[in-house]
Amino acid sequence: MSADPKNEENPTGREEFMSTDEKKYAEDYTLQELLVAAAGREIRDREVVFVGVGIPCLGALVAKLTHAPNVILAVESGCIGPTPYRLMLGIGDNACGENAICVTSLWRAFSDQQRGYFDMGMLGGAQVDKYGNLNSTAIFGVGSYHKPKTRLPGSGGANDIAISAKRTLIMMNQQKRRFLEKVDFITSPGYLDGPGCREKYGYPGGGPAVIISNMAIFRFDEKTKEAYLDSVHPGVSAEDVRKEVTWDLKVSPSLKTTPPPTKEEADIIRTLDSLKIYTGGGLKSLTFENYIKMLNSSHARIKLMFK
Repeated sequence: MSADPKNEENPTGREEFMSTDEKKYAEDYTLQELLVAAAGREIRDREVVFVGVGIPCLGALVAKLTHAPNVILAVESGCIGPTPYRLMLGIGDNACGENAICVTSLWRAFSDQQRGYFDMGMLGGAQVDKYGNLNSTAIFGVGSYHKPKTRLPGSGGANDIAISAKRTLIMMNQQKRRFLEKVDFITSPGYLDGPGCREKYGYPGGGPAVIISNMAIFRFDEKTKEAYLDSVHPGVSAEDVRKEVTWDLKVSPSLKTTPPPTKEEADIIRTLDSLKIYTGGGLKSLTFENYIKMLNSSHARIKLMFK
């Protein structure tokens, strides 16, 4: 391959990721990869999206490298509009500022969000309930806030994003202990106790729009503000999902099957996260040498797309 991959037949220089039929679906994908791809599809081109580090960031990068090239990503540390060639592993990671429009401050990023400049916020947490409230503070068990079973990292910027973004997308692995009738602690508010609550407290943002897990996609009823099952991933049934939530889950009368990742989406996910740090538990066996190899390989390959 030449140093400059652009040519008349392929002006974007994206041949590395293009198959004969770019819309062809991958056949060997995992449900975790489908979670990432499905989250990326929720992002619209030219939106401004506040992304959290982890799986949300991976989903946002897939969107930017496929159907939403003009999306502006924003990171909590104040990096606005990066186009990274590598996976971002923290809000202070060098990749957060890669090809960014600007690198400003945390307070500026959040104050701009409070002004209504952010279309979507992408969030995760340890627990979510039927109204889209998120807990990333503490798991009580038989204890309490002051003496919990597990103390978690806390809000970071998640509370601000949940309150101010025009809509939020929640990404979380499907487990019964995570999908609850009521979370132990509300770190990041969804619809709180139901209709009218966000308005009562004067929250400017629109609230959660979708929850995407590694089994299904949930959306929120406009009247009740309760999450309902909208789509199941291939090989998963509505009953499978019901077993992994603790409330009486409503199911859409027009229940869908989530489209699998395209070959392009799967290829990008595997390039960015070749060690499966976010898509397969690779963090447990991560070494510094392998991490650097992953970053260099990803940088060299994805850079071709932007020449």
